[in-house]
Amino acid sequence: MSVDAPKYHADHIKSLIHEKTLPHNHGEQEIVPFIKETLSKTEDFQILAEMFKLLDDFSRLRIFWLLCHCEECVANISAIVDMSSPAVSHHLKLLKTAGLIESRRDGKEVYYKTPDTPICRLLHHGIEEMMEIKCKNKD
Repeated sequence: MSVDAPKYHADHIKSLIHEKTLPHNHGEQEIVPFIKETLSKTEDFQILAEMFKLLDDFSRLRIFWLLCHCEECVANISAIVDMSSPAVSHHLKLLKTAGLIESRRDGKEVYYKTPDTPICRLLHHGIEEMMEIKCKNKD
């Protein structure tokens, strides 16, 4: 293989995406248009990749899962996950910016929880499936 092999391979794949068929027919030719259309939605894939990057942090994942089950303030979250309040606040800011949590103010206290959105429900369910956790609020 030459030094340009990876570039050739990437260019070859790109050219296949622009064609209507694949070089080898394994029975999937009829779904190629659907696959090409879906793969062309690069912005959607980028958004999803950013979500996964955000939850790739052990602490943020724990905080997200906690907030799927209850609404809490920074002090309580810090105590539950055994982290400093500034560290928890940093993670909360990132999660909130991504739309994975929401907050409400009650006097001087700010409370955080996950919103009831399809992505949050999916991520919550995925975490629990992967970790074989059964929610207390479900049968």
